[in-house]
Amino acid sequence: MIIAPESPAAADVRALLEEHLADMYATSPAESVHALDLTALLAPAVTFLTARDDDGTLLGCGALSELEATTATSGGRGEVKSMRTARPARGRGVAGAVLDRLVSLARERGYAAVSLETGPQEYFAPARRLYARHGFVPCGPFGGYSPDPCSVFRTLDLAGGRTDAVAAVGAVDAAVGPAA
Repeated sequence: MIIAPESPAAADVRALLEEHLADMYATSPAESVHALDLTALLAPAVTFLTARDDDGTLLGCGALSELEATTATSGGRGEVKSMRTARPARGRGVAGAVLDRLVSLARERGYAAVSLETGPQEYFAPARRLYARHGFVPCGPFGGYSPDPCSVFRTLDLAGGRTDAVAAVGAVDAAVGPAA
């Protein structure tokens, strides 16, 4: 598997992102869909990665958006966006590999934390499990988000280390909606 920066404007990537957006709007109310469209993914503050097989087949994608720049006196903050695995590649560890690379990028940039938003619905249970396995713990809304019953917020402290995410995620998921 090759994980590398790539333009989200590539034809096969655009198709995967369109599928992603369609699923988000089919699963969540429009006001609770925070997935980025192609224009937003092309912004300078966004690093977009793809995962491809050795033969070039698109397996998945993900992005890291800078919320706060790292300065000489404080660590910055990033947000994981546009995580998607192509249907034929599901169950092969694509999302975990992309997420690992995004977290590595955040560390390289000196971010103090990387956060994300996902849904509480059953549809998002695999994503919540993935994020818990990678150390993301529940947090409140961040950046420009507001409290929303259709959003679950997670963060990973890159300055201090991992915590017992699995127990914390289970307690929050039980409070906000169905969990796996």
